[in-house]
This record gives sequence, structure tokens and C-alpha cells, in this order.
Amino acid sequence: MDAVTPAPAAVELIALTKQYGPGAVAVDAIDLRIAANSYCCLLGPSGCGKSTTLRMVAGHESTTSGDILLENRNITNLPAAARGTAMMFQSFALFPHLSALDNVAFSLKMKGIGKAERHARAQDILQRVAMGHLAHRKPGELSGGQQQRVALARALITQPRVLLLDEPLSALDPFLRIQMRAELRHWQRELGLTFVHVTHSQEEAMALADTMVVMNQGRIEQAGPPHAVYNRPASEFVARFMGGHNVLQTADGKVAVRNDHIRLAEAGSTGWTATVSDVEYQGTYVLLGLQLDGDGADRNVSVMLSEAAFVDRPWATGERADLSWNPTQAHALAA
Repeated sequence: MDAVTPAPAAVELIALTKQYGPGAVAVDAIDLRIAANSYCCLLGPSGCGKSTTLRMVAGHESTTSGDILLENRNITNLPAAARGTAMMFQSFALFPHLSALDNVAFSLKMKGIGKAERHARAQDILQRVAMGHLAHRKPGELSGGQQQRVALARALITQPRVLLLDEPLSALDPFLRIQMRAELRHWQRELGLTFVHVTHSQEEAMALADTMVVMNQGRIEQAGPPHAVYNRPASEFVARFMGGHNVLQTADGKVAVRNDHIRLAEAGSTGWTATVSDVEYQGTYVLLGLQLDGDGADRNVSVMLSEAAFVDRPWATGERADLSWNPTQAHALAA
């Protein structure tokens, strides 16, 4: 493969659009290539179009225009069962009266596959997700994490080329959410499949994704590796939505500066003078809220200090401070 040939795409969206009525555009002519065997997260606020995009790929939502390719095969108008995708839902949607084994084997039963064969295949899949020993338990007898593994096994038994995940961790408590996102990443690598995962959590997307796609008002604002999106936001929206950045109006235009890259000093040295309005102890660091002098917008600024730096110079609400940063750490934002 030469330097200009793009990596093979598992999923490609071409001018994909979903419009519910005049002026009601949910997804606005987006283009996206998702590399094979990668983990892609669609991220954005409620109503940005991420779940609608996922449902169109799954075949659970019709398209208004545009195309969906799966491994260079146009699946835009195919029924969901013929696409080569599988969906893992937020609620897991397990049948409460069936065992884990029968939940996983259910789609094979609908295809008319005999009991012995479907149970053998379901047991094999449950073994692969470390749930073989609990195959005969019902969902109510399993923990949230165990139910998620059963839901994953049920999706995998259809042998999809792409697994679609609709906010699969949002129903879990915070500790289990962290544990299960590590498991999802492990299974994606272990199985060699392409995962497309919708989430509203910036932390979750950064932890999981090879490619993070930030959406806003039906359009893609930015797509790329998490470290690139976080450190080089393409727009003011991305900088603010991802968090951890201050958007500052300079003489050369708006810039984004990470809150851990801003330095504080006694007032009277830089011209960027502010008043400390809030102090939050976060354990390994202290988060300060400040208000810049002046009447313009973007007056609120946050600064992250290490615990050691704060102990060395503890700032209190009402104190005056000057802000500065290394110019190389200020990222210019598109107008």
C-alpha cells in the first residue's frame, strides 16, 4: 500500500443525511471513514445526531439521502439482518425469562437452527466472554457487568463485521462503568472487529476510541485520534465541549489553552488579571475558577494546579492573580 492509499474502511458514510421534515435535519450530509478493526466513538451533546447516525448504519432508521458502505458494499437499503452489523443496546434488552445461554442462542432459534447446534455455538461464545460458567443463570441473577457480557455475546453470535453500541455503559454505576469500558476495549482487540460506539461522555470516548468523532447539530465538527482532538480542537465548540480548555480572545483571534497549561502569578505582571472565584480540591490537583477583568465574553477561566503547587502557594477566593501561558501551548481556533 503506497503512502497516499487510505487504510481499508470497515464503514464509510457518504453525504449521509436524515431529515424528519422541513427544517428538521438530524444528520446533515456527513462524510466519515471508519478504519477496519478499529474502535470509533461518536460523541456529542443530546440531539447532535450521533444516535440517529448509528441507527441508520444499523438499518433501524431509513436515510433521507447519501450512502452507507460496509467493506465497500453498499448496505444503505438493505434490511438490518442482511447488513453484517449487530447492535448492542443501552438497556441490554435481555429476555428476563430466558437463561444467558438461551438469550445468546435466540437469534439462531429464529433462523431455525436446531437446539443442540445453537446451544453449542452459544456456549462457545459465552466462553469467549468469560461467561460460560454462568450460562444457565437468568439476567436477574447476574450483575450489571455480567449482563453486559451476555448482551455482547448475543450480538457476536450473528458473526457481525461491525458491532454498533448505543451508549452501552450509561446504565452502569461509575465504578462498573470504568471496569466495563476496559473490557469492551479488550474484546474489541481480542475479536478483531470494528466497534462503533455512541456516547455523551468525553472521558469514555477518550479512553476507548482509536477515532473520536465530535458531532454538533447534525454535522461532524472534528474527527481524529483522541489526543489530537483534545490538544488541537478545530473549533470553539470542540474546545468547550471536550472540557479542560479555556477559550481566550487575544489580539490575533480566539485561542484554546488547556487549564493545566496556564500559570498563575501575583497580580501586576502580564495584563491578564483575574479574581479567584472558586477553589475545588480534587485530590491530586486543585481546580481554580477565576474571572478575568473586563466586560467582554469569555471572562470565566479555569486553572488546574497540582496539589503540590497549591500547597506551595494556596490561592483563596477574592485574591487577584495574573495569568500567563507558553504561546506554543495556545491553539488557534477557526473563526
